[in-house]
Amino acid sequence: MPYRSPVAEYTFVLDHIVGFSQVAETDTFAEATPDTVEAILTEVGKLADEVLAPLNRNGDLYPAKLENGVVRTSKGFGEGYAAIREGGWLGLSAPVDYGGMGLPQSLTCAVNDIFSGANMALGLNPLLTQGQIEALHHHAPDWMKDLYLPKLISGEWNGTMNLTEPQAGSDVGALTTKAVPNGDGTYAISGQKIFISWGDHDLGGNVCHAVLARLPDAAPGTKGISLFMVPKYIPNDDGSLGDPNSLRVVSLEHKMGIHGSPTCVMEYSDATGWLIGEEHKGMAAMFTMMNNARLAVGMQGIGIAEGALQHAQAYALDRKQGRTPLEGKGGTGTIADFADVRRMLATMKADTFAARAIALACGVAIDMASATGDKTWNARAAFLTPIAKTFGTETGITVSELGVQIHGGMGFIEETGAAQFSRDVRVTAIYEGTNGIQAMDMVARKMMDGGEMATAIIDEIEATAESARATLPEMGTAVWEAAETLREATEWMAGQGDLNDRFAGAVPYLMGYARVLGAHYHLKAAMTEGGDGPRTRLARFYISRLLPEHVGHLSHATCGSADLYDFTTEELTA
Repeated sequence: MPYRSPVAEYTFVLDHIVGFSQVAETDTFAEATPDTVEAILTEVGKLADEVLAPLNRNGDLYPAKLENGVVRTSKGFGEGYAAIREGGWLGLSAPVDYGGMGLPQSLTCAVNDIFSGANMALGLNPLLTQGQIEALHHHAPDWMKDLYLPKLISGEWNGTMNLTEPQAGSDVGALTTKAVPNGDGTYAISGQKIFISWGDHDLGGNVCHAVLARLPDAAPGTKGISLFMVPKYIPNDDGSLGDPNSLRVVSLEHKMGIHGSPTCVMEYSDATGWLIGEEHKGMAAMFTMMNNARLAVGMQGIGIAEGALQHAQAYALDRKQGRTPLEGKGGTGTIADFADVRRMLATMKADTFAARAIALACGVAIDMASATGDKTWNARAAFLTPIAKTFGTETGITVSELGVQIHGGMGFIEETGAAQFSRDVRVTAIYEGTNGIQAMDMVARKMMDGGEMATAIIDEIEATAESARATLPEMGTAVWEAAETLREATEWMAGQGDLNDRFAGAVPYLMGYARVLGAHYHLKAAMTEGGDGPRTRLARFYISRLLPEHVGHLSHATCGSADLYDFTTEELTA
């Protein structure tokens, strides 16, 4: 079925739910007027619908291949990428001084969602480059910015992240890739990296690798890691491509999904690299890139949820199976008339809206922090990022699984395309920090303020619930009571001195928080309609049927860790 970019949905969420107008009112983002935003989303939607979405199945059926040392991408991906590049979409939020548009990050979030819903495998390419642009802009020396940023922003060159090694996954500090000074300002980089998305391709230009490595005098662990720029081709001073660097693709990973995205094992053999930022401060520079990527990955999950939802909606309105409850009563005569199918469709639609609103609220906080320098906005963005990444990707997984279920037996058949959404999205809960690590970050570092930001957002939820009680008393009361339960769990979490007690309930706490926050945004959507309309009905479904899950999540979150260690290792692994 054709993919339809959710442009109208984005316009609604930006205008009525997450307060994007305050971003456009700042001097920094004054050009992000409603007309500009609508024009950009319309153009991006047209590109996604007409160019990227038709290539999605090609990426799955004809994966990227490594032939004679060269990565060959899926049929049509070259043309698809060229269309992205010609539109200037890699530089939407990039600095104007280097050729970018300088528009808000929240708008880039929308673009990443739309691209991912149309074609996640190809949409992953610009996402990585955007992250590298951010890292270089904040940490690279001026000469490197001048040379690399215009090329990356235009899309002529692409960027990657090189963190993971066979023995160093989440424990980045265990990496062994070496960087030896050459005495001329360059470094010899040697080592192997795995899981490098778009580590090589035949789309043209240069592939610019941001590589974590360790200098000879480096301290052990993450404190001894530096970040280096290691390009596939060593550029000349004028930006033209020079000699090939001493690096190669060893192999491509055989993956569960996103087959069109080449995931490379990279080998560096005294490759020439240049330091990004300061020696031994590589993690700070890399985290700039990773934090950008974490929100973008959340948008990938939401984009896949949108694609899977549309796919399931079309099938449910076409598939006839037996006599329906609405036979002769104005129904469609299709499985869309059955209560259980309606439950699944409503769940998919309600969760996609909630996840999208949470992610865009995070994007708005990032933009406001950037525009104002206000530490409160920065803290808000930091707190919302793990929620946006985790709930966005978990929503993508859940919604795509429900899409398969709605298709019934046909969902298990690859030709229908339903299974591809489920296979493609599964990695999003793993990369850029697993969702468990996101949750642990949320209850540890993001609560170093004693839970102040977590509580401030709960206060906002309760204020909205109070204002809703006049017109939507049942929903307003339910959201207010849920927020109080969340407040109690937050106080418990912030009060635990033993971080392992927090970690034991970190994921259910995050999911419980997301459930309540999603209800808050659904309630706001209902209020814009005056309490009557399709958004109100969707909000009522979410608040009455999905919001109650927060009770179980938060009960689980506050159990501590002791019972987990009552098991012997043998009992858990037998």
